Amino acid sequence: MVKIHKEGRGFLTKLFTFLSIVNIFFYLYGSSFYLTLILFIISFLVFLFFLQFFRNPRITKTIDKNLIVSPANGEVVHIGEIFEDEYYKEKKLLISIFMSPFDVHINRNPISGIVKYYKYHKGKYLVAWHPKSSTKNERTTTVIDNNQISILVRQIAGLVARRIINYSTVGKKIDQSNQLGFIKFGSRADIFLPLGFKPNVKLKQKTTAGVTVLGKLN
Repeated sequence: MVKIHKEGRGFLTKLFTFLSIVNIFFYLYGSSFYLTLILFIISFLVFLFFLQFFRNPRITKTIDKNLIVSPANGEVVHIGEIFEDEYYKEKKLLISIFMSPFDVHINRNPISGIVKYYKYHKGKYLVAWHPKSSTKNERTTTVIDNNQISILVRQIAGLVARRIINYSTVGKKIDQSNQLGFIKFGSRADIFLPLGFKPNVKLKQKTTAGVTVLGKLN
């Protein structure tokens, strides 16, 4: 049985109700059996799409204080140095992961630690792989710190994504691979790491949040 994430239950209930009403109306008052059948098939496929989008599959969490794990399910689209101008005000190593509408959209904590900084930013809805989306789009910034490392995770809304969920609060103690948040309908996650960090992933590699190891601490 498919487990549904809590962020999708209300939406799916409303969608199911709406589609049911439309289909019942066409079944009772529609003039064509074939058009009614086509509508039913389309409605079924639409509901199935959103059902898989909000799925919450079981994972075997990677828990190791010496490892950094992926914050998102998707594809690595960028690895490189960049100036981080919101919190650190210095160059960092950036790993960007693009989440398509077919990926699981649960975000997870790359490390255990304390939330030192959190901020939500209103913004535009450029395509998530656009270079400026990291600073122009709707986004959240979460800084997690422990005795070994400080990292920044940025959830970025995309062209279709219209809502970012983040469970962080400043001072909160969080555990590695547990849920950090959820982004609805296609988006991107950026993780900013120290310049000396050596990535264990490559461009175009698929990642699983809370499972895939991005690299090991020095």
